[in-house]
Order: sequence, then structure tokens, then C-alpha cells
Amino acid sequence: MQRKLSTGQMQMIALGGTIGVGLFMGAGSTIKWTGPSVLIAYLVSGAFLYLIMRALGEMLYVDPNTGSFAKFASEYIHPVFGYLTAWSNVFQFVVVGMSEMIALGGYCRFWWPNLPDWVPGLIAIIFLCVANLISVKMFGTLETWFSLIKVVTIILMIIVGLGLILFGFGNHGHAIGISNLWRHGFFTGGVKGFVFALSIVLASYQGIELIGVTAGEAENPQSTLVKAIRSTVARILIFYVGAIFVIVSIYPWDQLNQIGSPFVQTFAKIGITAAASIINFVVITASLSGANSGIYSASRMTYTLAENHQLPHKMTLLNRHGVPFYAVISISAGILIGIILNVVLPMFFKDASEIFVMVYSSIVLPGMVPWIVILISQIEFRRQNADKMADHPFKMPLSPYSNYATLAFLALTLIFMFINPETRYSILVGVVFLAIMTIIYFRKYHHRVDTEA
Repeated sequence: MQRKLSTGQMQMIALGGTIGVGLFMGAGSTIKWTGPSVLIAYLVSGAFLYLIMRALGEMLYVDPNTGSFAKFASEYIHPVFGYLTAWSNVFQFVVVGMSEMIALGGYCRFWWPNLPDWVPGLIAIIFLCVANLISVKMFGTLETWFSLIKVVTIILMIIVGLGLILFGFGNHGHAIGISNLWRHGFFTGGVKGFVFALSIVLASYQGIELIGVTAGEAENPQSTLVKAIRSTVARILIFYVGAIFVIVSIYPWDQLNQIGSPFVQTFAKIGITAAASIINFVVITASLSGANSGIYSASRMTYTLAENHQLPHKMTLLNRHGVPFYAVISISAGILIGIILNVVLPMFFKDASEIFVMVYSSIVLPGMVPWIVILISQIEFRRQNADKMADHPFKMPLSPYSNYATLAFLALTLIFMFINPETRYSILVGVVFLAIMTIIYFRKYHHRVDTEA
């Protein structure tokens, strides 16, 4: 493969993979469980996420390869974990792509109410497939622009919101202030509500590990990875925390379900009459970004599985642009299933948002698998590479204790997700998927690995 991704592109890819339609359209879902204290949930989750990325960065600095965390899981834990990690990543991003294509049909209906929902998804997936086949640089450029649109919108939202809060712009000169943070309660759902919200907040960060997938195609990987990891987590925290701070300061948390999208309402307050159209355009690009990241990440993990002889060799074949041709085609075809579901599921479910949530929620546990194996792999990585640690400029802070604390945090979150009836379904889907893939591994590949060893 070709190393064509710059630091800026890698940062925007990670931002694009993490900041999605959940922030623009679903900010109210986490707030309803815990009120304004959701800000603390984002900060706590972000701190642990930073530790996960530092653990990944320590390993990537020494060994920057495509497939990264799946490769590390095989080397430093057991090949079954490499297999599960790669397939979890494929499952996660194919489902993300499917759910984004389902959402896309609904967004386009805003402008073209008579357009069949499957048409925008089909056009989008063909366009994104072709773009990914042209070159990794084309993917990086496309994802950079998609991410830039989201980032600029969030920055403008924060600026406009602060204008309302501090100076009363759009509110007849009366500053709104921040009293809504506590006037209607801060920890509104108690400890249980806060921990329930943690699970969804943590899931909203899934996708940041895309930096690890891009390692094998990054320019000057050591310096590029260090810069990308250091800046990306901070930026994501600023965007998430900043946007949520503005929302819960301007609007009483218990009224959010009555106003629709807080982004639309905030822009509309200062007289931007086209606010709904603007945000609709942004969430369309967010959907395209999610599917674009999905095709890229899942195709590279498919390539890694094929290199390990766990998928047909054909998946390792590159076109003349250094792109795994059959892997990209296969993942794009998998995402097309989302368009079929968009036609079939409305026969059984009338609410389009219900279909989106049903599909999207199934990625939560598989999406956490890469984080768990990163934390465990890094402990063994450091033991085996002790000679390289003395001069290592990007070591995991306080390892291994920080690893254990982060693993405990993830375990606690998963336990409460199972307790919560609204998220139990997604955990069960993830458990069934991982169980099936484990059985497949030990039936088909375990003996082969033992023989090679």
C-alpha cells in the first residue's frame, strides 16, 4: 500500500469517524438520562479515551502497520483476539455504513419528499466506492472535506451559542446565562442515570481508533501519528463538550425533546431562517462521512484477515493505485444491505428513526473490542519491547495501572448497558456476534495456527 495520508488528513479522518449524526440529531438522548451532568460524562469518557489512544500510539510508534490493533492482538494476546478484533471492526463499520445509508434517505426526504429512500443511498454508495478505489489519497481528501463541514458547523454553533449565553444575541439583548445548568437539576437521573448516559457517550466516541487503521498508509508514520493522536482527542473533547455545554445552557434539559434539533433552533434564534436546510445538509455530509470511513476501515481489516489466511487471498490484491480492490468492493456490497433494509423494514416498522437506532445500536460492544485489546496488548508489548522504552518519546502514561483503570471503566459501562433495558438489546447482539466468530475461529483456524507455530 502507499503512504499518502498526511497528519492533517489523519486528524480529520479520526474526527470524521467520531463526530457523526449522533451529535447533530441525537444530543437529547443522553441528556434525558442525566441532565446537564452529561458534560462530566463526556469529560470522563474523553479522559479514558485519551489513555486508550496513548496505548495505541506507543505501539504504533514502534510498529506502524495496516491493521494495527488487530495485528497487535494476535501478537501480544492470542490469534483469536486478532481475529475477533478485525471482524469486530468490519462488523462495526459495515453496520455504521448501513445505518448511515438508512438515515440518508430520511434526510433527503426533507427536500424531496417523494423520492424513494433507497435512491440517495444507492447513489452515495456507488460514489463512495469509486472514490475509495481511486486512491487512499482520494479517500483522505474526501473525508477531510466531509469532516471540515461538520467541524465548521460545530464551531459556528458554539460561537453563536456563546453569543446567546453571554450577550443575548437573538434574545432581544437579554443574556441567557448558564443558570439552566442547575435550575432544573444537574444530576437529574441520579447515579444510575449518569452511568446509563456514560454508555451512550462512550459509544459516541467510537471511530477514533481509525488513526490506528491509517498507520500503514501514513506519511512519516512516527511523527504523523504522534501529532494526530495528541491533537485529535483534545479537539473531539472541545467539540463535544463545547456543543453540549451550549445546548444545556440555552435550553432547559427537560424541554429538549420538544424543540427538535438544538442545532437548528440555535441558528434560527439569531435569524438564520435557512437553519433547518443548513443542518440537513450537514447531517447528509455526516452520513456520507460515516459510510466513507466505514468502507476504508473495514476494507483494510478485510485485507489484514486475508493476509492472515482467514479470508480468500483475493482480498489482498491491490489495484494500480495501491488500494485493496476486492476488499473495497466487498465492503461496499455489504453496506448495500442497509439500502435493502431501508426498503424492507418499513413494512414492519413505521418509524424510520426506530430502524436507524435498531441497526446502529448493535455496534456498541463490537466497537469496544478494539479498545479492550489495545489496552491488554500494550501491557505485553511493553514487556517484550523493554529495550525500546528508554528512548520512546510517546509512552503510555502510568502504565500498567492506567490500563487496568480504563479496562475497569469499560467493564462497568458494559455492565450498566446490560442492566439498562434501552441498551440491553445492543449488548446481546454484540455478545451473539462475538460468540459466533469465536466458534468459527476455533473450528476453522485454530488448528492451522497451532500447526504453523
